[in-house]
Amino acid sequence: MALSLQKGQQISLAKTSGTTLTTVRLGVGWEGIKKKGFLGFGAGREAVDLDANALLFDARGTLVDQVWFRQLQSKDGSVRHSGDNRTGDGDGDDETITIDLTRLSPSVQTVILSVNNYSGQSFNRIETAYCRLINQQGEKELARYELAGQGEHNGLIIASLRREGNDWTFKAIGAAASGRTYHDNLPDIRAHL
Repeated sequence: MALSLQKGQQISLAKTSGTTLTTVRLGVGWEGIKKKGFLGFGAGREAVDLDANALLFDARGTLVDQVWFRQLQSKDGSVRHSGDNRTGDGDGDDETITIDLTRLSPSVQTVILSVNNYSGQSFNRIETAYCRLINQQGEKELARYELAGQGEHNGLIIASLRREGNDWTFKAIGAAASGRTYHDNLPDIRAHL
């Protein structure tokens, strides 16, 4: 059973899954914004281009690698992005980032997961959007966080994965940020390292 986390809550991934986790996946899903038509004309959906990001930091807080729509794989291959979905069309997760925790460089201490709206609409306008963390082994949903209706910003620092010995802790952050890409959010992200 998945946990529904609120901002600031954290869970030990090993304790939650009951086993040592090896690979986790961040799934982000959303739908376009409903457009109201006039007398039945012009109704439909306005495309929303949310972008999932995984930012890898060392113990000093230095960004050592990033996976996002312009770099779909980390340098060591341990983190992979499914590709850029520019509309939110379709069922299920629209973008995913898969993280092989066993292959992450030992120098990586924190992975920050974030999302930006490249098309610029605020999260208040997006009716359905979520992120979820899944244990690849058995496709078990470990945690879920609703993104829709979060405010007038167009970026969100979703969560962190933090190395604690041989275990990883997942923390739901849910902090507002502004900007079309993760670059714009780095000053806000540093507060969560």
